[in-house]
Amino acid sequence: MEKPREGGGRRRLPAVMALAAALLLATGAPGGAVMGSPLAEAAEPVLYKAAPAAARNKAEPVVKTKALPEREEETAPCPLPETAAVEDTYFDGALFLGDSRTEGLSLYSGLKTGHFYTTVGATVESVFSKKNFPAGSGEKVPLLDAAAEQDCDKIYVMLGINELGWSKTKTYHDQYAKLIDRLREDHPEAKIVLQSIPPVSAKQEAKKTYVNNGRIADYNEVIKTLAEEKGCYFLDVAACLTGEGGVLPVKQTTDGIHFNVSGCRTWLDYLRTHSLEDDAIAAALEKG
Repeated sequence: MEKPREGGGRRRLPAVMALAAALLLATGAPGGAVMGSPLAEAAEPVLYKAAPAAARNKAEPVVKTKALPEREEETAPCPLPETAAVEDTYFDGALFLGDSRTEGLSLYSGLKTGHFYTTVGATVESVFSKKNFPAGSGEKVPLLDAAAEQDCDKIYVMLGINELGWSKTKTYHDQYAKLIDRLREDHPEAKIVLQSIPPVSAKQEAKKTYVNNGRIADYNEVIKTLAEEKGCYFLDVAACLTGEGGVLPVKQTTDGIHFNVSGCRTWLDYLRTHSLEDDAIAAALEKG
């Protein structure tokens, strides 16, 4: 189970889990492979209906909400271009929201800053409804409720690998749209980055399950469309983790779905060279 980072660092995993992770790196597959986490079940979800903020916290009086900032269409090229690499301090105010893949980024990329809010099997629906994220009091709350308390200036979202078994891409689109609206409500000043879903390996593709690259390509089109509709940034992370034949390279995965140390570091390098700095974006667009 993953936990968020706080302040300038991260909230660490319990000692036993940290030791287990270290042992995996020491004794696992070549290259320091990261053990994969199970995917969520493919069953169609009972979709969450967003409640007003006052209803989520009845102890607070109803007040006039702050107007949301204008959408970012004018400053959100799609996809984000390659920019000059940033230092890791750039991620001090970043919030990463995701599932077990993003958990791997937290544990194995080497990034020591930022705030990670992830749970194994997370989906664009479960982040609203499933109480599986530990809060400060010891109770467990939905992922978005915990993330709502975190100050941030940018939000990186990667969700979709656990939703591939849903029967309709429209279900994914509509629920993801609700997620974006909630993030904007909770973090009105933050820039929101929707990341594409990296592919799976040829071995996973050969299994002919719903977790396949054709389905991932369909979902990535949905994510790109949502970025345009909602005025978010679209970051094509899949581009850096796609090898020959359009699959996830064997050298960057543990189980055909999750990333090993090499894969996580490749992802982080892509984030570093695709920043949200306005001057860097402008320079990249002018050059390109």
